[in-house]
Amino acid sequence: MDKENLEYITFGGGCFWCVEGCFPMLKGVYEVISGYSGGQTINPSYKEVCTGETSHAEVVKIAFDPSVISYDQIMDVFFFLHDPTQLNRQGNDIGTQYRSVIFYETPQEKEKAEAAIRTSEDSGRWNGKYETELAKFEKFYPAEQYHQGYYGENPDQPYCSAVVGPKVAKFKKRYGDLGMLKD
Repeated sequence: MDKENLEYITFGGGCFWCVEGCFPMLKGVYEVISGYSGGQTINPSYKEVCTGETSHAEVVKIAFDPSVISYDQIMDVFFFLHDPTQLNRQGNDIGTQYRSVIFYETPQEKEKAEAAIRTSEDSGRWNGKYETELAKFEKFYPAEQYHQGYYGENPDQPYCSAVVGPKVAKFKKRYGDLGMLKD
């Protein structure tokens, strides 16, 4: 991939292990970094974010090549991997750090995100009103190193085997059938 042509998107859909475990498998995705965004604490730790007091969300920052995978395809995967109708939670993960959020940097990115939300809502994939927050991107803080590639390194960890693993399997079936996964 030509790094000069990469685009970036930062969003949260619950626990970053669930989201980060899938995106690296997609053709056109160059890098996926777990981290924190949307809060007031400078360089927060995982422990601080888990309190919910920093206002950060667990997010992933994705670098992708738009000549291989489109923004709309990235958004389709994002909305496939989490339930955007849940406010400040995903399943048993409860708190503002697990909110559904898309961070945009330009008015054009905001418009694209709004359109992606409408498209997903109109698809009927999830029943209910979407709670996905649109927020102006301000700062991204990479999570601690042990969070990077966590599922790939720890598939047998109880949370990974019970929660992340089934999402990854469902993701592989859906997007593998569409030919979107790396060989």
